[in-house]
Amino acid sequence: MVAYSLSTMWSQGRFRSMRDFARAARRLGYPNVEISYVVGPEGVEELLGCDDVGVLSLHNPVPRVTVADGRSSDALNLASLDEEERRLAVELGKRTLELAAKAGADRVVFHLGGVGDEHFAEERELRRLYEAGVREGEEVEALRRRARERRAEAAGPYLAQARRSLAELADEAARLGVRIGLENRYHYHEIPSVDEALALLAEYPPEVVGYWHDVGHAEVMDRLGLVDKRRWLRELGERCIGAHLHDVDGLQDHRAPGHGTADWDYVARYLPPEALRVFEINQRVPEEQVAGAVAFLRQRGVL
Repeated sequence: MVAYSLSTMWSQGRFRSMRDFARAARRLGYPNVEISYVVGPEGVEELLGCDDVGVLSLHNPVPRVTVADGRSSDALNLASLDEEERRLAVELGKRTLELAAKAGADRVVFHLGGVGDEHFAEERELRRLYEAGVREGEEVEALRRRARERRAEAAGPYLAQARRSLAELADEAARLGVRIGLENRYHYHEIPSVDEALALLAEYPPEVVGYWHDVGHAEVMDRLGLVDKRRWLRELGERCIGAHLHDVDGLQDHRAPGHGTADWDYVARYLPPEALRVFEINQRVPEEQVAGAVAFLRQRGVL
């Protein structure tokens, strides 16, 4: 049977302590958890000292802290052209890798940054039109074309910085015996694209850097007509070390599997059995939906 976990994303605002979350996860049918970037230092220590669940993966940066300029640690860009920001993001990433090794977790999910820090105006307009029921047509096609052109023109220096950051992190991961999972992202300006991921993964052995598939992110980019969701696992499935599993309603993700309209067929077909399955469900989802998600994905062949 494949390994699966519940992300601490679901814990936000629901529990007095992360120990209480761990007990709830176990009660709802999850023997393991993923510590995500929403957990602060005290909560991380509680989970690492807890016997109720195993910790199989971390989602960088862990723990969540506030940096000198007042931003949360997860707001830092590993592809930033500001070298001070990039260097700090790398140091926080190394700390996450060290925590993973301490926890006995061999996988860490990384967002590799973005082409700048802002969503493209074209994507914002595509999302507005989608919510208004406009999914195709000349205006939509023009926005998609401009978004692709804008990203292609601007990506070069950011991708170079992301590659530098990954090289530093990969050295640390190899030393610690922890694998990095590069996640596909929710916004079009973010790194990597499918082709970028293929190029980046080719530079590292599978035991150091792999691909991390996010079902909801792939679904949303597909619905906007920007990236075919099937490309990710068709082309990167052999390097996939884990997946974030959540359903999608329109463009809203992080729903419990079974409570949206995500396409699970291609996931069941291409997600390798050795990839860790992490249920990344948001804190507004009720307990009964969290509990039912495991059986639903077993029925769909994903677990």
